[in-house]
Amino acid sequence: MATATRRPRLRRSDCSGSGLTRLRRGRGFTYVDAQGRRLDDPEVLERIRALAIPPAWREVWICTDPWGHLQATGIDAAGRKQYLYHPRWRELRDRAKFDRMLRFARRLPRLRRRVVADLAGDELTRERVLACAARLLDVGLFRVGSEEYADEDGGLGLATICKQHVTVRANEIVFDYLAKGGVRRVQSIEDPLSREVVCALKRRRSGGEQLLAFRERTGWSDVRSEHIGEYLKDKLGEEFSAKDFRTWNATVLAAVALAADGRDAASKTARQRTINGAVRGVAAVLGNTPAVARRSYIDPRVFDRYLSGWTIGGAVDRAGDLEAVDERTRNRLERAVLDLLDDDRSSPAVERFAAPAAAA
Repeated sequence: MATATRRPRLRRSDCSGSGLTRLRRGRGFTYVDAQGRRLDDPEVLERIRALAIPPAWREVWICTDPWGHLQATGIDAAGRKQYLYHPRWRELRDRAKFDRMLRFARRLPRLRRRVVADLAGDELTRERVLACAARLLDVGLFRVGSEEYADEDGGLGLATICKQHVTVRANEIVFDYLAKGGVRRVQSIEDPLSREVVCALKRRRSGGEQLLAFRERTGWSDVRSEHIGEYLKDKLGEEFSAKDFRTWNATVLAAVALAADGRDAASKTARQRTINGAVRGVAAVLGNTPAVARRSYIDPRVFDRYLSGWTIGGAVDRAGDLEAVDERTRNRLERAVLDLLDDDRSSPAVERFAAPAAAA
């Protein structure tokens, strides 16, 4: 009896060890081994070509093992070290990322209650300002930002935005700043919970130009990305990050869009068009390209369920106006997405709108 062929297991690879090297040759490249011998094995060269290592990278290192978890590294034009991983490794890492996202989503209601409690008061204490940061991450889908990237390419995130980038109006906070890659980003947030703290932070006359800062006995301290991480870990009991907010919110937005716009799509082609539209909408909110939004932020199980004919249609129908979702409705929609991802077809929030999509 024939047996299935087992694929090799991934092996941990180390870019500090010996590997293959890329050398510029005319308008193209040549590749050499650790002894400086030119590679001419067609299979090895095809594997290297399939990695699609950007031409601008320098100091390129390539793993000799086709099943090494790390396949290549290089230095990009900005001087940062970049990494190319084996597709199987990315698959395993993404699965772990989205499983962690589900744990995060289940703890999010508890975090929100604690944030509301910490926002109470009048002083700009560490606890209150970090609660404001967590709230803004939750409702604004910010990147957290870091001092390193702000210095390198001017790209700002929540932890590095300055007072000059913020306008506080009667019912909204407007953030206007250069985000990752130097792309201008304008975000309007209507959130009374964070507005009071942001208004006080912007009005303060001391403590530097950075928006987020807290007052201690010795003076003002700027909020750093690690402060926000410590706050989240303390409140959630596990090490989550700002990216978990973006990943979860992107997944929820995609699920809502598919339920709201895609229940009339009968063919696979029509449903794929709906998926593409949902991804574009999520990308616009995140400030990413559609490719990055789909690859890095939206749980693919949302699309799998949709192509099988399942959405959170029940929850979306009860939500009413999706342009004016309050906190309670938001929580209901999020619980519906958890039911969808858990494949809980008994949930009243999960609806089968059609059989699995047929070919067009």
